[in-house]
Amino acid sequence: MSHLPDQLLTGYRNFMNGRYASESGRYRALAREGQAPETMVIACCDSRAAPEAIFDAGPGELFVVRNVANLVPPYAPDGEFHSTSAALEFAVQSLKVKNIVVMGHGRCGGIGAALNTSARPLSPGDFIGKWMSLIAPSAEAVSNSTLMTAGERQTALERISIRYSIANLRTFPCVKILEDKGRLTLSGAWFDISTGELWVMNRETGDFERPEPTA
Repeated sequence: MSHLPDQLLTGYRNFMNGRYASESGRYRALAREGQAPETMVIACCDSRAAPEAIFDAGPGELFVVRNVANLVPPYAPDGEFHSTSAALEFAVQSLKVKNIVVMGHGRCGGIGAALNTSARPLSPGDFIGKWMSLIAPSAEAVSNSTLMTAGERQTALERISIRYSIANLRTFPCVKILEDKGRLTLSGAWFDISTGELWVMNRETGDFERPEPTA
């Protein structure tokens, strides 16, 4: 007999009686016409940092790919399996999104693992260790800094990794060509789970800044 956790079944019933009931026309239109989101968000799979919730997005508004520590690997057409690269290719080439946002967050476990070089692998495969080795040079540089506290090192690497992923996005020819033509924008953001604050990366300086409040 099929089974789901009770919490999920209860949530589904609430969804059907609430959001789906109020937006059923939009869902039917999306089913009939297909999706056409203008923005792709590359986010962490952390359960506390869901982009759809943070940006209050409706159905069909965001194309989201989530992985450990919201990393984008460099372009590597080597015949191996590349989940994030495949999602990026689909978003840019098929959906023709206009914006790509790399969104990191505070207290990221993947970033913490990258900084904790003495930690033992969680399994013989050490998949997280291999994945986080993408930012090993930056992690080593931050770890060796004696001028920062542990919390400051964590936040610093979380933000550095966002800039790293944006640089890697530009190694994909389809992304670089469209950005150069002004048809695609790349942005970075960092979400503080504790306070709910969103910090946005300045494209010119790389600094993270609080957006100006609007009326």
